[in-house]
Amino acid sequence: MGFKYKINNDGIYFITVTVVDWIDVFTRKELAEIVIDSLEYCQQEKGLVLYAWCLMPSHLHLIASTKENTTLSNVVRDFKKFTSKSIVAAIKEINESRKEWLLDKFEFAGKTNSKNKEYKFWQDGFYPIELDTNAMMEQKLIYLHYNPVSAGIVYEPEHYVYSSAINYTGQIGLLDVLLME
Repeated sequence: MGFKYKINNDGIYFITVTVVDWIDVFTRKELAEIVIDSLEYCQQEKGLVLYAWCLMPSHLHLIASTKENTTLSNVVRDFKKFTSKSIVAAIKEINESRKEWLLDKFEFAGKTNSKNKEYKFWQDGFYPIELDTNAMMEQKLIYLHYNPVSAGIVYEPEHYVYSSAINYTGQIGLLDVLLME
């Protein structure tokens, strides 16, 4: 059974995509770069509009919408499918001390899900919350950017590399974002 969300194609959404079992995978630069490159591709080729993003060790938060003739559900589906395969392939190739353990976890998750052939990297769903008021947008923007601070990774949001917080200080981050005013 697929997950169905009521998504307004001209809405802005806060979404979260989580690694199975909340495993900290994005502590490896090589794996985080797959997500960054894939988000950039989705921006350039699939109509993804990013307002804010933060890649934590076990999950990804986005504030996003899509351009006309594109649905957020389809973009997220394609993003998850591509990154899942790419990340599992990369784990097999890079110098990863947890390689066997990670692959076993993703293989087990894949076997317990009929939609997967071999490995399952991402949890099902992406839990969109429409940000239909300025107050909601501000609350989610602050939450997203302060996530690495709350986790004790950095002292200031703009010091976290895998986030759009730096864009909101007037500097250039890893991905282009449309600033929320």
